[in-house]
Amino acid sequence: MDREASGSRVVVGVDGSPDSHAALRWAVRYADLIGGSVEAVASWELPGALGWSGPAVDTDFDEENARQGMTQELRDVLGVERAASVTALLVRGNPVDVLLRAAEGAEALVVGSRGRGGFARALLGSVSQHVALHASCPVVIVRPEVS
Repeated sequence: MDREASGSRVVVGVDGSPDSHAALRWAVRYADLIGGSVEAVASWELPGALGWSGPAVDTDFDEENARQGMTQELRDVLGVERAASVTALLVRGNPVDVLLRAAEGAEALVVGSRGRGGFARALLGSVSQHVALHASCPVVIVRPEVS
């Protein structure tokens, strides 16, 4: 895809967490305001890829099921019609690296304040902290919505 010719893009990191759902909703509203498109990006990687030999729980990873799960997540969070306008990208790799690459040339990179992992007491997740420091575009860090 020629990113220069594609207009304003808003990239959002999704990982199934409530914070990433809030970030997804924020990204869609922002893209509507600027007349841009949304790319929802999720990443995955096997522990062995980093030289760590943990339990082989991820060896059964099914990329097709993960893509279907991501599509369903977008529908659950945004509704079927709105989810259809979001480009879903499932990329193998470290979440920080994947998001930074995806955000090159983007109008903004949107992430939740904390994702699925991490420590409950942390004010800011490691992924959001790293992308805020290293992204080549503005970064928006969204906290979960309070009912």
